[in-house]
Amino acid sequence: MSIFEKIKESSVSRRTFLKWSGVSATPIVFGGVATKKYLKPKAVAATQKDDEETIIPTCGTTNCGGRCLIKTHVKDGKIVRITTDDAEEDSLICPQIRACLRGRSYRKFVYNPNRLKYPMKRVGKRGEGKFERISWDEAIDTIYKETKRITDKYGPASRYSTYASGNWGGIASGRTMFKKLMALTGGYLGYHNTYSSAQTSNATPYTYGTGATGSSLDSLVNSKLIILWGHNPAETIFGTSNFYLKRAKEAGAKIYVVDPRYTNSGIGLADEWFPIRPTTDNALMDAMTYVILTEKLHDKDFLDKYCIGHDEDHMPENIPEGESLESYILGKKDGIEKTPEWAEKICGLPANKIRQLARDYAMAKPAALLQGYGPQRHMNGEQIVRGATVLASLTGNVGKNGGWASGQGGFSRTSVASVPQVENPLGITIPCFLWTDAVTHGTEMSADDGVRGLKDGETLPSNIKLIFNLAGNALLNQHGDINETAKILEDESLVEFIVVSDVFMTPSAKFADILLPSNTFFERHDIGLPWGYGDYAILSQKVSENLYESKSDYEWLTLLAEKMGVKDKFTEGKTEKDWARWVVEETKKQDPSFSTWEQMQKNGIHKWKFDKPTIGFEKQINDPENNPFPTPSGKIEIFSKDLWDMDNHEEIPAIPKHIAVGEGPESELTKKYPLQMIGWHYKRRCHSIHDNNPWMEEAGKQEMWVNEMDAQKRNLKDGDIAKVFNDRGVVQIPVKITNKIVPGVVAIPQGAWYTPNKDGIDTRGSINVLTTLKPSPLAKGNPQHTNLVEVEKI
Repeated sequence: MSIFEKIKESSVSRRTFLKWSGVSATPIVFGGVATKKYLKPKAVAATQKDDEETIIPTCGTTNCGGRCLIKTHVKDGKIVRITTDDAEEDSLICPQIRACLRGRSYRKFVYNPNRLKYPMKRVGKRGEGKFERISWDEAIDTIYKETKRITDKYGPASRYSTYASGNWGGIASGRTMFKKLMALTGGYLGYHNTYSSAQTSNATPYTYGTGATGSSLDSLVNSKLIILWGHNPAETIFGTSNFYLKRAKEAGAKIYVVDPRYTNSGIGLADEWFPIRPTTDNALMDAMTYVILTEKLHDKDFLDKYCIGHDEDHMPENIPEGESLESYILGKKDGIEKTPEWAEKICGLPANKIRQLARDYAMAKPAALLQGYGPQRHMNGEQIVRGATVLASLTGNVGKNGGWASGQGGFSRTSVASVPQVENPLGITIPCFLWTDAVTHGTEMSADDGVRGLKDGETLPSNIKLIFNLAGNALLNQHGDINETAKILEDESLVEFIVVSDVFMTPSAKFADILLPSNTFFERHDIGLPWGYGDYAILSQKVSENLYESKSDYEWLTLLAEKMGVKDKFTEGKTEKDWARWVVEETKKQDPSFSTWEQMQKNGIHKWKFDKPTIGFEKQINDPENNPFPTPSGKIEIFSKDLWDMDNHEEIPAIPKHIAVGEGPESELTKKYPLQMIGWHYKRRCHSIHDNNPWMEEAGKQEMWVNEMDAQKRNLKDGDIAKVFNDRGVVQIPVKITNKIVPGVVAIPQGAWYTPNKDGIDTRGSINVLTTLKPSPLAKGNPQHTNLVEVEKI
């Protein structure tokens, strides 16, 4: 009996999620937030009396998937309580947009006594976290002079704003307004990709021609089987996914979870858990394909009509024989049939369970394979993405109500007007994960490194010399290999000036030369939109005045724009509230069903209503002659000629296949570091936001999951402090001994704030001390779940 069968046989109790009431019932404390010298509360409603409570609807604009409706109860200028969406309609058309644990705890975010209170300049070594207070005038003047000096010396390509998601608002977030200001003054080095989805956004178009492969979530009620492949919406709060998955289950759908962990989504939604080792998804997918093909469960008519590359009779011209999907799966070229028994040795899932999963998926009509972003954040993540698109195509689930095309799953049937931007005159972008490379050897980077906007043979004109890090913790905490990244940032001969604006002294903020106190979403106007699934938009309304000396990025960038002589072009004469109103009114011009400004102020939210689901690629399937797929062939490209022409068939094959990685279970490095380590998005945080929130500490501790078998080998007991290490660093963290994770794998919740002791050992459990700076081969994206470590008891 395999170790994975033992897991399956062991009893895993089903339990409900942590109740909101456990958090919301925590005593509300306002005292001690700040001295009266800096706290300046004012009532927003002009008619509000001091002893009256006013309810103002708003929305959090941190990078959280739900973008829930928040109702702030304001009294005497202070938020005394938070409630959420209580609309009566809770149907497939308009589900409630309720706050989860994080949304319920926002008071502890805005009234945290550790907020940054005034501008500061660095006085110690960079990264040491030593600052002294300065005025806003001095801060803006210093930023202006350093920006001018660096631009004059190195050119606009030296100016860079890091990927930042602490404020993901639709109007005036620092990431968008920095770009506008720099574009108005000569340009900047931009970025493409995201830390979340680089591999899936780059790989999916090679199959379908686009990343917009999803359907509306209300289509899931028509599914017979839903596979959540590395998808954990119960914790990530991916739009309104949880609501529709529950409705699908009520309608009779089975739900399976494929994941190294038995997640909260598995506990709350799934009928069965299929545990596998990280980085081995394609071995499982290959074996499922073998079962589907050899048992003739595939939809041959669908494949022949809509696809190329599935067999030797449907291949692009001038491709050698034996390169089709069928030839690879049946081992016609390499002599290895991709059987369930072959895959079991790699992924760990027993062969009989692989056959069950393949048969159930192929025979359930329709079936939806929903891929999370976790599996693609691996060194072979592009293969995992395309492998799922092959399964969807093999079974004819593309373009079907209740089916799902898989891949990126991007989808939108609604739109909101965008604040006008200014085109970057430089026109050059780098993969966002490679900004540290652009610091150390940017002038050597070319299109081969994923740089876009260069002519053939060109390299970047400058290394990065000036960094604006606005509402972001990816400057250090969320980036790979924290120890190496810190060394790069500490060297002032590399990046010569760093500006940081944030709400708290995050690990990234400690590397600022000028550190600015940001206000919060409760202190400004903006628009909140979900991550891509959810037919609604929320007006994030200003609830209170700026606390302390904080300013929004829009406010202080306006001061900088004035110094640079472009204030009028930057603001276009509008405040943040003006822009919020403009977005609402422009959206209503485009879509008369949209709410008015007055309605949005009153209700806080607009919910679109649709009579039926919207199905991805429905037009392509129903009328292929007039609606071809946006690929070079006009078909679903199981074999991609574009990938073939890259001539890197081992790392970037033309058909998706299992590729063993350097820090995977098949690596020689396992002799030194025998455990695979992955991270996950934890219910207590959205990325690194809320790690300093005391209510969220009650909701979920920072602890590492370890299987019982691995714990016994290392004499670990539940709650012990463990040392987790590899060649990149050392982390100390409490352990949770559980059979909800496969043997040979440990999992650390991502987002904990890097907290080194005097010896440089992280004591909080910050996973990126142990992750790599090496990118994935095609997308140049972050592979931060592909790691090997060892664990010892301290």
